[in-house]
Amino acid sequence: MRKNTPLDGITVIDLTQIYQGPYATFLMAKAGANVIKIEPVNGEPSRIRAKVSGSASLPMAMLNTNKRGVTLNLKTESGRNLFKEMIKRADIVVENFAPGVMDRLGVGWSVLHEINPRLIYGSGTGYGLSGPDRDNLAMDVTIQASSGMMSVTGMPDGPPMRAGASIVDFLSGVHLYAGIMTALYERTQTGEGRLVEVAMQDTAYPTLASNLGFTYRGSGALPPRVGNRHGGLALAPYNVYEAKDGHIAVVCVTEPHWHKMLAAMGREDLKDDPRFSTNKARVENLSQTDEVVQQWASARTRDELVALSKQHGFPAAPVRNLIEVMNDPHMHARGMLEWFEDQDLGRIVLPGSPLMIHGADRVATVSSPKLGQHNQEIYGQWLGMSDASIEALKKEGTI
Repeated sequence: MRKNTPLDGITVIDLTQIYQGPYATFLMAKAGANVIKIEPVNGEPSRIRAKVSGSASLPMAMLNTNKRGVTLNLKTESGRNLFKEMIKRADIVVENFAPGVMDRLGVGWSVLHEINPRLIYGSGTGYGLSGPDRDNLAMDVTIQASSGMMSVTGMPDGPPMRAGASIVDFLSGVHLYAGIMTALYERTQTGEGRLVEVAMQDTAYPTLASNLGFTYRGSGALPPRVGNRHGGLALAPYNVYEAKDGHIAVVCVTEPHWHKMLAAMGREDLKDDPRFSTNKARVENLSQTDEVVQQWASARTRDELVALSKQHGFPAAPVRNLIEVMNDPHMHARGMLEWFEDQDLGRIVLPGSPLMIHGADRVATVSSPKLGQHNQEIYGQWLGMSDASIEALKKEGTI
């Protein structure tokens, strides 16, 4: 009987590692897909990293829940043969190795497509499978650098900065998921699989829309680093201001927002002040605009400021630390965050999938697998191998 989850019945072979690829397959697992995560015999890089730093264990737990885990050495002939048997039964395979790695192993797209013409093959890379930079090594921070993202991040008088979060890894992971789902839909019409590729640098560029607008404003000048101000210096107020007990972000996108904020501040006398009467004027007098807001913010707590923003109707939010976010009642109420008893880490907070399909069942969280935890289940029960054959593969280092 089919389960009430969008991807029930879809089998995913997951070769991914670190953040980008595992997040794409995490979204598939939380949508009900049967995700089988393949790791090298000594584990994927995130698992190895966790042995060095206990804090590195959480990403492994976060991104691999609801997956079954096996070990497999694709550098051996027996490992490749076993992998091909799995591919015959799969709908999707996902990898985020450097370009050419799977081809050199003899299990690239062309080989796997011949084995299973219905297979969707998802490839996540830094710079893509084509182009002069395709072989450049890539990590989140290097893509933030090469994409231009770092050049516009930081304070005006400071050096380029990376975003504190691994934003490109997860942004490209979402695109990889979207591309694979698009191809999966197409397969329902054609019966044929596709090669889907997503490059991290390609997904980063569109995020610079407001900054690029500054560049094309007429002079072709490079956009400056603006700290927490609007990337295109086209909105004001748009900044982070210091409150009595922390900081708050405030944005006025429309004139009504500004008028409501003036009411909240008790400064409706500024409504017709030529320095602040229009957004254009406020941008031209940016420092004075920020000074007005800062004087108001510094006399109040974050909670008082947020309450005023809700009462009067303009966008604002406290700058929260990670402990505050992990305990956010709103995100827990929506099921996006949950307290979970992990088999290794104990009681932790784990995220659900942001993709909430109304009417479908929520997939209950299952701990990320230990290294090779499901070897017997996948190789024995799913592929039908004997215990003796599985033991032989272990001895020769294939699994």
